[in-house]
Amino acid sequence: MTFTATTLSLYPEMFPGPLGVSLAGRALAEGKWACNPVQIRDFATDKHRSVDDTPAGGGAGMVMRADVLARAVDHALAANPDVPVLAMTPRGTPLTQARVRQLAAGPGVTILCGRFEGIDERLFEGRPIEPVSIGDYILSGGEMGALVLLDACIRLLPGVMGAPDSGDDESFETGLLEYPHYTRPAEWEGRTIPEVLRSGDHARILAWRKASAETDTRLRRPDLWERHEGARVKSPSGAQRQKKER
Repeated sequence: MTFTATTLSLYPEMFPGPLGVSLAGRALAEGKWACNPVQIRDFATDKHRSVDDTPAGGGAGMVMRADVLARAVDHALAANPDVPVLAMTPRGTPLTQARVRQLAAGPGVTILCGRFEGIDERLFEGRPIEPVSIGDYILSGGEMGALVLLDACIRLLPGVMGAPDSGDDESFETGLLEYPHYTRPAEWEGRTIPEVLRSGDHARILAWRKASAETDTRLRRPDLWERHEGARVKSPSGAQRQKKER
């Protein structure tokens, strides 16, 4: 099964873009995934190929029209009915590594790339579309977000990374940031590799890496640490810290 990435965009020439080089580019050439950019303007019905209009209620900018986008989404769904449709929008649910793994395990993804002030909300009411955000900041359009999402998925496809377990011990896979890495030379500008990593004691190394990951997560990403701690104390039934409450 080939992972098929369909992108609905006003700038389809942006794809595959950077995904045409390095790991993703090699995987594309080898047929491990397919890139299918679609021009949204092809689904406009007027002579100007209009895809947007002024916002209802007034305000700055333009809004992408639900009727035009719906025709583009319907086209994608007809071609790949079993593939989820995502829309890149700052109003979407934050993308997580867990969601990336779910998508990478499937047949592919269709990504709607938003532009202008946003997308007519009725499109989300009328079509099975999952709004997704890659962070709390604003881009010129959803294309860059789509590239990020696709890169995260493609690297997890079978045979893309050199070692099958290369992605198993990375940041976010266990709810923590990844531990620090070192390599030769053993000393650089007076700084040495931690002794434990040169000890050859695999149990000590494993314990050091776990402790380092926990410390870095607690200091750098307290939001991740809070969720990680919450998951650790939560019982299978959903009760938390039951003994402490008694």
